[in-house]
Amino acid sequence: MKILVPVKRVVDYNVKIRVKADGSGVDLANVKMSMNPFDEIAVEEALRLKEAGKASEVIAVSIGPAQSAETIRTALAMGADRGILVKAEGRVEPLAVAKLLKAIAAKEEPGLVILGKQAIDDDSNQTGQMLAALLGWPQGTFASKVVIGDGTVDVTREVDGGLQTVGLKLPAIVTTDLRLNEPRYASLPNIMKAKKKPLDETTPEALGVDVTPRLTIVKTSEPAGRKAGAKVASVAALVDKLKNESGVL
Repeated sequence: MKILVPVKRVVDYNVKIRVKADGSGVDLANVKMSMNPFDEIAVEEALRLKEAGKASEVIAVSIGPAQSAETIRTALAMGADRGILVKAEGRVEPLAVAKLLKAIAAKEEPGLVILGKQAIDDDSNQTGQMLAALLGWPQGTFASKVVIGDGTVDVTREVDGGLQTVGLKLPAIVTTDLRLNEPRYASLPNIMKAKKKPLDETTPEALGVDVTPRLTIVKTSEPAGRKAGAKVASVAALVDKLKNESGVL
């Protein structure tokens, strides 16, 4: 069974982002980029399933500029077998990503697609669900545990009331949550070996997908700074401030 793992190139989560002076977006000049943390978890889970004998091949897929090849190389250094880069300049919205992944899934015929529940740059949390709808496959979102059976996968997912386990028939879509696993670090020898692993390149046009954005970003702005706290002398004073100043009561 093949496992397809989409990985996205995003601003590293340790970096404090800056908004462009004209408000047109986030300034990416000289900013450290890395793999989306939720996608790292997805790669790790796919590798663990392969090591357990549940999968034969792990394929990393990235959609974005040419620099996204670095993100795929990171997945290859972690242990993925090969990579596919879909070169697309500019902003690619979740629906377009899902359509591209559908085209790749039709070609590769994976038994399972594991992807992060969301990307930390746009926080859309849509691609996995859209891909499941386009393919007509069952889905298990926000997974904290994944168990492969005989033609099935049991996904324990995090819900408001606690944990819920759903049984899905393969092929299926699984999106990962933070508590699924702890991603491994790529060793230096594996990083060197990753440079020799196969990396295929294609384009949205070759896959027959139009990635023209449907949404227009009107303005990007930084969140307002937090106001300083204040001490109150009594509970009555606290209630008064919450009611009359903050308007939350």
